[in-house]
Amino acid sequence: MSAALDLQTLQDAHYRQMVMTVSDYAIFFIDLSGVVLSWNAGARLLKGYDANEVIGQHISKFYPAELMQQRWPEHELSVARSIGRIEDEGWRIRKDGTRFWANIVITRLDDADGVPIGFSKITRDLTERRRQEELLRASEERFRLLVEGVNDYAIFMLDPCGYVVSWSRGAQQSKGYAATEIIGKHFSVFYPADVVARGWPEEELRNAVRDGHFEDEGWRVRKDGTRFWANVVITTLRDAAGVHRGFAKVTRDLTESRRAMKLEDEGRKITNFLAMLGHELRNPLAPISNAVTLLEREADPSKVVRFSREIIGRQLRQLTRLVDDLLDVGRITSGRIHLESKPVRVQDLVRDAIEVVKPLCDQKNHAVDVVDDASDPWIAGDAVRLVQVLSNLLHNATKFTPLGGHIRVQTLVRGDRVDILVQDDGPGIAAADLPTIFDLFVQGAQDSARSLGGLGLGLSLVQQLVALHGGTVSAFSTGRPGEGSEFLVQLPTTPAPTTSNAASPSKPDIETVLVVDDNQDAANTLAMILEGMGYVTSVVYNGTDALEAMKTQPLAAVLLDLGLPDLSGLDVAIAVKAALAFPPPLVAITGYGQENDRAASRDAGFLAHLTKPVDVERLHGVLQQILKGRRERRPA
Repeated sequence: MSAALDLQTLQDAHYRQMVMTVSDYAIFFIDLSGVVLSWNAGARLLKGYDANEVIGQHISKFYPAELMQQRWPEHELSVARSIGRIEDEGWRIRKDGTRFWANIVITRLDDADGVPIGFSKITRDLTERRRQEELLRASEERFRLLVEGVNDYAIFMLDPCGYVVSWSRGAQQSKGYAATEIIGKHFSVFYPADVVARGWPEEELRNAVRDGHFEDEGWRVRKDGTRFWANVVITTLRDAAGVHRGFAKVTRDLTESRRAMKLEDEGRKITNFLAMLGHELRNPLAPISNAVTLLEREADPSKVVRFSREIIGRQLRQLTRLVDDLLDVGRITSGRIHLESKPVRVQDLVRDAIEVVKPLCDQKNHAVDVVDDASDPWIAGDAVRLVQVLSNLLHNATKFTPLGGHIRVQTLVRGDRVDILVQDDGPGIAAADLPTIFDLFVQGAQDSARSLGGLGLGLSLVQQLVALHGGTVSAFSTGRPGEGSEFLVQLPTTPAPTTSNAASPSKPDIETVLVVDDNQDAANTLAMILEGMGYVTSVVYNGTDALEAMKTQPLAAVLLDLGLPDLSGLDVAIAVKAALAFPPPLVAITGYGQENDRAASRDAGFLAHLTKPVDVERLHGVLQQILKGRRERRPA
């Protein structure tokens, strides 16, 4: 038995005392079969057993069931006996059944002749360290999943010299490189050649090191050579000691956002241009329209005057329609169009629309047939805009239908909707054109001389106005000459009103109306029209004179142009309110017709906002309302 290990053979008492009193480690001896021979203070604290409970017991009692099924204790002893030592980590069991994560080292002990006599076993509790490692690993995994799950951003890391050391899925999607293709490459590969030539990638890194981070926008290059507009944020990474370890780089593709911003900017410029264009075109249209109105009131015009007047009137109406369409497109696309919603009779809309295009129909000898639904439907909407929809469709039919052709307008009630069909027997619409017929600036096929003209606005405007009324418009055609086209407008119906709000026209009181316009032709002709309607007029051509006239003479109303050269119409309105306790009623007469222009005139105190060329009947109605209000306010 001299070959067996026995504690009595240990001569170094101090060494023995050290082992037995160590409390941070379980240190004990086992024989060749795995039976415990000694038990120190650390073993008792770690595993929960007193020495008398465990000495003489096999070490397998410290192992969980799953390791026992694998005969892991026997495996450890076999390896240690074979090679002299084994180190392992894994779950072990305390006396109370709880688990702890252990680091164990089993070392073979030999006698003087080199014969194995047993093992020493040192066990250390690494539960807390493992918990921290698991937390760190879980945190890193969450971070990895976060980075890998982001597809809209390229997130990757660079070393201190700018070489790629990590690559996310978003980076691959954004730039086109697989991780194996780009890791180890310098990040300047993402920059256009001219940007690289001036040293900008390196400058970005220097800025990031200096300031901690750097943000930039500019063109970047994908693997396939295509460019994209990128927002780039580079952040300097330092360790706890402040040593520079590299950079985090986040790149976002803003190509579509930049394109949208440019389109919005272009849209604003177009809208502003259309507003200015409308003003500049309406200014000369106003005196022409007024002159035609005066010529129409001639009692006995000559044949030449009558002929010329009719030509000017037709062309004026066409030009006015084009200007209105152009401006309406601008209003709709910018979301600044204002629509009334009142009950309107469909038959009245059809009649008014036909009246608008009647001169052109007569000129081309077109027969226009109207078939009304017997139920006499009504719809809720803006009568002016709905007439504009139908007149545009009719004008389109008239323009493309040859001389002597036929146009048919039919209304049909289907449940809670009314169908309005506009049909012609012209050349029709080619099948290839039907999908885009309502797009802005798109026109149907024409001859090489473009004899039919047009801006390609009408049908786009029709679609947008119908949509704003909660309806739809569709186009149908076989494309065969002579079979023509059919446009179908569908709108929701509304109950007919129980009473009519129509007011009978009345003659104006003899009142003085001040006309203010720097375009003298426009001012003078408008004054002549008003005088023909029974008004007394006074005319001035600038804001200063207008302000003086309002201070010095009683006025029933002031028709005030907004675009005056000295004081604007808005400035005049503000000044007269400040100067007079009871300023005269103001009506804006202007070429500016955007919703923000109308809002500005309302805020300045104008009672109405009329665009040039002024609709004389509408102006008459506005003045009648003003005069009616003045009469009602007069003391009895």
